[in-house]
Amino acid sequence: MAFLKMGLRSKAVTALVLVLLIILLPSSLIAWQVFQQVHKDLAVNYAENLAELNHYKIRAPVDRELILSQQLARASVTRSWFANEQDSQKAEDFFIEAREYLQSFHEHTYFVIHADSRNYYFNEANKSESKAPSYQLSENNPDDSWFFNTMASDAKYSINVNPDQQLGTTKVWFNVPVFAENEKKGLIGTGLDLTRFIHDLLQNQETGVTTLAVDTGGYIQAHPDESLIAYGSGAGIDNKGKQLFDLVSKVDKEVVQSLLSEDTRNGIHLADVMVNRIPHLIVVAFIPELNWYVTSMINLDVAEVVSDEWWYAILSGVVAVILLIIAALSIAVQRMLINPLIKLQSSANALARGHYNVNLPDNTTDEIGDLSRAFSQMVKTIQSHTNDLESKVSERTRLLENSNREIALMNKMVNDSIDYARLIQQAILPDLTIRRSLSGHCFVFWQPRDTVGGDFYVYHQEGSQHLLGVVDCAGHGVPGALMTMLARAALDHAIRENGLGSPAKLLQKMDDVLRGMLLDLDLPRGLATNMDAVLVVMDTQKQEVRFSGAKLSLYAWDGISLTEYKSAKRALVGRKKHHFEDTILEDCQGQNFYLTTDGLLDQPGGEHGYGLRFMDLEAAIRMANRQRLDQQESAIREFFQSWKTDSHKQRDDVCIIGFSMPTGQS
Repeated sequence: MAFLKMGLRSKAVTALVLVLLIILLPSSLIAWQVFQQVHKDLAVNYAENLAELNHYKIRAPVDRELILSQQLARASVTRSWFANEQDSQKAEDFFIEAREYLQSFHEHTYFVIHADSRNYYFNEANKSESKAPSYQLSENNPDDSWFFNTMASDAKYSINVNPDQQLGTTKVWFNVPVFAENEKKGLIGTGLDLTRFIHDLLQNQETGVTTLAVDTGGYIQAHPDESLIAYGSGAGIDNKGKQLFDLVSKVDKEVVQSLLSEDTRNGIHLADVMVNRIPHLIVVAFIPELNWYVTSMINLDVAEVVSDEWWYAILSGVVAVILLIIAALSIAVQRMLINPLIKLQSSANALARGHYNVNLPDNTTDEIGDLSRAFSQMVKTIQSHTNDLESKVSERTRLLENSNREIALMNKMVNDSIDYARLIQQAILPDLTIRRSLSGHCFVFWQPRDTVGGDFYVYHQEGSQHLLGVVDCAGHGVPGALMTMLARAALDHAIRENGLGSPAKLLQKMDDVLRGMLLDLDLPRGLATNMDAVLVVMDTQKQEVRFSGAKLSLYAWDGISLTEYKSAKRALVGRKKHHFEDTILEDCQGQNFYLTTDGLLDQPGGEHGYGLRFMDLEAAIRMANRQRLDQQESAIREFFQSWKTDSHKQRDDVCIIGFSMPTGQS
């Protein structure tokens, strides 16, 4: 009877206490059993993750140095110098390229060995660059036997630990062959300090975890306790007691031996062993480049194997228990709390429909009665606030509609201006002129990234001379289009002064004129004003092509392969002025020529999302040449769309001109 006289809150608390007492006791017993099993599973996962981490600590720097060495060995300046070691210019080009790699190598060192002369070159960042050999290798010197063994091997590379008495260094060396003229001409590579491997392997030891490295014979190569390291094990020095087998109990030695067999050199392997009568979990991962096993021994009683996932599991269990409690409490509250609240439902529904003139019941003496009276007061407050809010919303809606109309009008004006700019830009392009003058011998593919763009093409004719070219101005959209106006004006001025005889003189004059234009402008610092360009003068009387370019090339298709004629490596209006020169191609009948801005070459696409390689461009030109030259625009356009696919947006403006030498013209 006393329970029935309690307030609603007291009834709910009493029911909750009873439910907790019933549920917590069996739940605790079950949770303990689950903890024992999960702890073992977490220990296994922890060991596997630790092995992968330690494996990465050693292999990552090894792979990085190997890739850099291979890139330097495959560089064109490297192969060119190895083909002719005595060429001083080729040597100078190589050492310029090697300086960039010197800063990238971890130890900031590299070596070069020419097989013909046996000259050994060595450079490091903290010393003056040496372009002379450090010494010559000899077959009679045992310390140099590694070089001749590597040259005799067919392996793509080799990694070894080799003390060099001449230089006084002991490092892990990466030896990469250099091929020139289809022959192995020598080696190139770098080194890593062996102590860095050991330091990276043993740092950040966690509680209960011992990390070490062993060779295939089980000899310890790295250990926090240096007295256990088997120094000189590869040279036959007696290292009794310094093998991994000596750290475990006698009954577990066979288990450890099986972990170091050839069958375990792929993946991660682990086993339960006893170390000093304490259960441990041992895990190994093989590193083929060093012929080492990275090994970790984990004390299951001490190591912190319980990760965040475990706490999440505990939290999930607690939540599940709480849900059970809530479910049980709901049954009790249904009769003690919900039923009285049903009496308020009809009044609450009326309030939800917007009827504020309702009277809530207040004839009870417990918390439900207090709630009814408070609800009645709340209805009056809501009615007052609703009237005020509706008035404010109406006013704000009116203001917002006015703002939207103004924004729409401004947006239309901007779009109309850009569309008009596109018409102006298209009007200055010589599309009809070039197609009429070179009918059947040319095509143009011009596709800006935005409505207007920074790429444009040019065409002029004086007698038997035809000037064709493409210009790529810095920027896109409206800024790029404005730059094209300046570039076009500069080119027209250059043609008026110099004629069409020399593309190089035209580029030189354009560079001077543009610098004069931009010199008087107060441009923001860092604003790009440079532009790439390539100009070609095709003389139908002399049957020759004369071209000059600034960072853009001329491509020629002879029916079999594509040839690239590179231009100057400096852009117009660059930081430093450049003297442009003409290149003359004779006997051009029967060849198709192509000019393109970098918008096509830099467009991400294909299978891996990279820009076009030369072989990709050659394949596109070969496919396009299945059609007549004046019909190749559609083929190039289809290739461009298929290359970038739907996964990549157009990155830059694209402008391509294809042309050939007309026959029978003068």
